[in-house]
Amino acid sequence: MRAVRFHEHGGPDVLTVDDVDEPEPGHGEVVVEVGAAGVNPVDTYFREGAYPVPSLPFVPGSDLAGTVVSVGDDVERFSLGDRVFGTGLGNGRSGTYAEQVAAPVDSLAHLSDDAELTDAAALALVGTTAWRALVHHAGVEPAERVLVHGGSGGVGHVAVQLARAMGARPLATASPGHHDALRDLGAESAFDYRRDDLAAAISEAGAPDVVLDTHMDRYLQLNANVAADGARIVGIGNDTAEGGFDDIGVTKSKELRYQFMSMFNTPDPSAVLAHLNELLVRGDVEPVVHDTYALEEADDAQRAVLNDSFLGKLVLVP
Repeated sequence: MRAVRFHEHGGPDVLTVDDVDEPEPGHGEVVVEVGAAGVNPVDTYFREGAYPVPSLPFVPGSDLAGTVVSVGDDVERFSLGDRVFGTGLGNGRSGTYAEQVAAPVDSLAHLSDDAELTDAAALALVGTTAWRALVHHAGVEPAERVLVHGGSGGVGHVAVQLARAMGARPLATASPGHHDALRDLGAESAFDYRRDDLAAAISEAGAPDVVLDTHMDRYLQLNANVAADGARIVGIGNDTAEGGFDDIGVTKSKELRYQFMSMFNTPDPSAVLAHLNELLVRGDVEPVVHDTYALEEADDAQRAVLNDSFLGKLVLVP
């Protein structure tokens, strides 16, 4: 079978399509014939060497959607021919940029027959991330205002929809060209993240009870300044190059709660994915697939996921 691998760390050019042996399922695993695999910024961190891999060569990729073609020992939830989608691979084990992948069952959930494989692959990682942030950590309640930084990104555009599905009132920052699309996805207001009066604009729309900061510490002080008393601020991403607190006192006076998180720490990914499947089928959360790529174009996809401005997700289709 074909799989995208890197034999050394480096730029996108180190990605190659290799002929490799088909995987065999281990204990508690199934082999999935991959119909689609999501492309995420985190995939590039493993390729570059910022995040460790167990050995080289290595197959990147966290998300997949496809069909079960082989079942390992002590697997009861899945059978041959089941449609599934999953996430959390590519971190300590071989990833999803391949025609077939061996996956542990706790990283998978059943996928409804009327769901598109590309949509499911696009949703898995970012949907699990948004769910962990807004449901597990922030405990979003109906009618609360939820500010999502980077609303046009993979996590951001799903978080806007998830907040709306929870009965909350989403706000988002993004480039102006994406504002109309974000309003269509459920955002009450969208703000140009580059405007000098960003804090004032957000405050005028209403102090957020929850902030999902997809740029880690870039907006630490801004979040504290605009947040409502007792707000919950959840940080994800890999951006720690700038920002910080100028006045940390406001965090104490408002008794703000900060939580930094990683999707890979989700305790029961399969349960979250099962919820996401229901939301996808009902149309409450619909990932935007901006573009699809063949395996041979994985290098272009990884360039685009970091460098291009677009709303939604990129997907590989083997």
